Amino acid sequence: MVAHPVAFFNRLVIPFRRRTPPVVPPPVASVAIPDDPCPLIHPDAPLPPWVASDPVVQKYRTLLGSLPWADFPERPSNRPWPGPTPDPRVSFVAAYLVKLHEDKRFMSELRTYLCEHPALVYWLGFPRVPDPTAPHGFDVAATVPKRRRLSTVLRSLPNAPLQFLLTATVQQLQATLPPEEQARFGDIIAGDTQALLAWVKENNAKQYIKEGRLDKTRQPTGDPDCKLGVKSRHNRAVSAEDSADPPAPTTDAKPASQCQVGVDIFWGYASGVVATRLPNGTEVVLAERTRPFNESDPSHFFPLMDQVEARLGRRPRFGTWDAAYDAHYVYDYFDQAGGFAAVPLNLGPQHKKRSFAPDGTPLCAAGLPMELYCLYQDRTSGLYPHERGKYRCPLLHPTVTAEACPCSDPHFAKGGCTTTIANTRGARIRHELDREGEAYKQIYPMRTMVERINSQAEALGILHPKLRRGQAIVNRNTLTYVLINLRALARIRAATEARPTQG
Repeated sequence: MVAHPVAFFNRLVIPFRRRTPPVVPPPVASVAIPDDPCPLIHPDAPLPPWVASDPVVQKYRTLLGSLPWADFPERPSNRPWPGPTPDPRVSFVAAYLVKLHEDKRFMSELRTYLCEHPALVYWLGFPRVPDPTAPHGFDVAATVPKRRRLSTVLRSLPNAPLQFLLTATVQQLQATLPPEEQARFGDIIAGDTQALLAWVKENNAKQYIKEGRLDKTRQPTGDPDCKLGVKSRHNRAVSAEDSADPPAPTTDAKPASQCQVGVDIFWGYASGVVATRLPNGTEVVLAERTRPFNESDPSHFFPLMDQVEARLGRRPRFGTWDAAYDAHYVYDYFDQAGGFAAVPLNLGPQHKKRSFAPDGTPLCAAGLPMELYCLYQDRTSGLYPHERGKYRCPLLHPTVTAEACPCSDPHFAKGGCTTTIANTRGARIRHELDREGEAYKQIYPMRTMVERINSQAEALGILHPKLRRGQAIVNRNTLTYVLINLRALARIRAATEARPTQG
């Protein structure tokens, strides 16, 4: 079969035809964005007029601009692992502070707010995506990180850089005081622990859960890091149950399955806080720590005090805590600093207040100095291993005397009384502290310092974090207390500027 002559001729002449070059459109002049330094890291660098005059930027330059962003601990760029170079975390952290200050509960709300304020995005220093058609030369929606990216950075960010910012706020607050008051800054502190509910269905009493909501071995799927704990109430008014002759109970003990979910027992975290007061009456945060809710309140004491010492450069002399911190090491800590701990005595139902001889030996019920039997290292009955002493009846040990017990104690016929007590000065201070004295009555009411801080944190949404990872909640809490200190610092500076100068 012979091909069509026309088609055959066209195939023959194709190599001899002149090829016309494709039409290329003329280049469009693009608006080149200069490689400006990040305004957060370089606060002295000039800003474009449309950024410097923006009221939102001016507000956050006043609130956040004093932080040492240039020294913020970033991830090293010469890392040995593969992958793209991470964006600077300083812009993300500043954006999270904006989120808290603007009361945006979700990352999607933060992203919407940033997209509505291009000048703020420029000032925060996010890497800008050029766009010649945009009014300011960059695409705001493409520049602002996506919601998932904002959430990922928050839960992957180490907490140490955020603690660096909290340290900076404490140092700046101390610098606002006169030199004679800077040495006394943080001399009186107050500590407390705040319970936080995890964002899981097990904390919703209206949610039906077939497997049960109070099984600590069944981890909620909504938050793999939260823990089940019980919220105890130590600060309560004295009632008939606390008297020497409490009435007989009329009902059986309340089982865990009947505890009020979200109030008495729940899945969550606990945030420990240490606060102090400035001479003008402003409360500020010295230290904070967030842990799962199954850890005890006293476990926060030493980690918090380590932060306080690092930021003050010394130990505070006076501290006030609630009855959960009635432990010998708390009294030891402040006694060694030259002060005392104003903590209510929490003896429990099986203990009585002890008395001691001048040399520190405990007295028995008859008022006689007891005989030391042995010293041993206790690793089970306390939060930390410590040395304890066991004491026995002085009428029967080390030798039996012919004297009878002056108070006819029923234990005398069974070998006499025995007692164990921590071999520290704080164990004696715990019982001998004059809680009716004037000094105690001046220090203990200052617990309201930390209660006011907790109220401010509660207003910022710390009690019900809309996050599902422990590290994200830890970082958010640290930023919450950073913002509380920044607001206090802004009020102090505003009052100083408004004060008339003496000519």
